[in-house]
Amino acid sequence: MSDDATIRDVLGRVKTIAVVGWSPKPDRASHGVAAFLKRRGYRVIPVNPGQAGETALGETVRASLAEIDTPVDMVDIFRRSEEAGAVVDEALRVLPGLVAVWMQLGVVDEAAAARAQAAGVAVVMDRCPAIEIPRLGL
Repeated sequence: MSDDATIRDVLGRVKTIAVVGWSPKPDRASHGVAAFLKRRGYRVIPVNPGQAGETALGETVRASLAEIDTPVDMVDIFRRSEEAGAVVDEALRVLPGLVAVWMQLGVVDEAAAARAQAAGVAVVMDRCPAIEIPRLGL
């Protein structure tokens, strides 16, 4: 599920990424990874209920995935493992055409991954795109 071929395929296919758990604090991983993805040419939509309505990365910060009114290809989850399932379920419910769910380093939810895969959505788990992109030379 998180093999190099899957990672290459996902990162090559997606254009718009919702970052759930984005933080406005520059020292937080979610902030740095979102900025990295933006610099790499992806459209990044920050999701954080505490910052909703603010502007970051050229986008309006959304309170939830349900508030995003544009197609999203990938959801990048910066939440604890025990919260990842609810994010995956919301993504599957409100984001038609979703290509991938990406759970960040340390985020593992096998049941949520199985639900996403059963819905035809690729899953990358316990990885970071800011590490994988340079590692794979993408």
